Amino acid sequence: MLGKQLGKSVLRDIINRSAETEADRRLFLRSAGLAGVGAVGLGMAGGGAASAATPDEDLTDEQKLSDYTVLNFALNLEYLEAEFYLYAAYGHGLSNSDTDAGSKGGDGGPKGGVVVRDFPRVKFGERYVRQYAEEIAQDEIGHVKFLRKALGDYAVARPQINLKEAFDGAASAAGVDQGGKFDPFASDLAFLLGAFIFEDVGVTAYKGGAALINSDTYLDAAGSILAVEAYHAGLVRSTLYEMGAGAIDAANKISDARDSLNPGVDNDQGITLNGEANIVPTDENAIVFGRTTQQVHNIAYLTPEKGITKGGFFPNGTNNTNKELTTT
Repeated sequence: MLGKQLGKSVLRDIINRSAETEADRRLFLRSAGLAGVGAVGLGMAGGGAASAATPDEDLTDEQKLSDYTVLNFALNLEYLEAEFYLYAAYGHGLSNSDTDAGSKGGDGGPKGGVVVRDFPRVKFGERYVRQYAEEIAQDEIGHVKFLRKALGDYAVARPQINLKEAFDGAASAAGVDQGGKFDPFASDLAFLLGAFIFEDVGVTAYKGGAALINSDTYLDAAGSILAVEAYHAGLVRSTLYEMGAGAIDAANKISDARDSLNPGVDNDQGITLNGEANIVPTDENAIVFGRTTQQVHNIAYLTPEKGITKGGFFPNGTNNTNKELTTT
């Protein structure tokens, strides 16, 4: 159906814009043809099923390298989430052993970048919010360790991460700042709003990236991490909803701001829809949407512009051996 509607030229454009390496593009163009166009095209557009994975023993070197680029893209996001939750819950970040690059980590270099912050750990008012923060922090450490182990020598270092001015910019864009400033560690509500900025992006990033993975083992792992991120996102959304009108309004403004960073896209959903609770943001078929790597970077860099390679939460850009994965 999709092939008939869009034609070969448009399909090729979708694949070119969504696949992240030359290996990806060649692989998907070969596999698509006229058959299987619907599955591949929808997956690459970030809105449909993932590609069928290949048994690990049958992977070519090209496919393995392609998978490494996708996993390193995910690792950058996990570094960001882990640092945020660790500092919020415990007042410290990742250890050096969990931030250095592997021997083939390329642009990551031997050492991880610094984390820019000057906030103390959150002084939680509610015990249950503190416990949420601690549990999610441990999950995110686990994701970092798992991806680094899977990547081995190909793991990139943690890039420089900004948890100070970036939050100011994100909150200002959403209109929920206080005089141009926003401290996500100031209170339970501020912490949850900071978490809300990340969590929905993580879910949709894994959904969009799933179609790029060749290995059946890695695809299964990515699906498992996606499920954990979805649990986190649902928890944050439902807790904010229970906090009442002020929290709901702020969260909905953040959702609108995320959409504004990808002009022409209207997928993001707040925690209410038509005045009713909207804890699980899905389409009419109850399917979650996916974001391309470029769309994720627009949000992470806090810019709607194309071709940008750094900014926002990643002042020097994300660390990837393939430069195409660092741009908006």
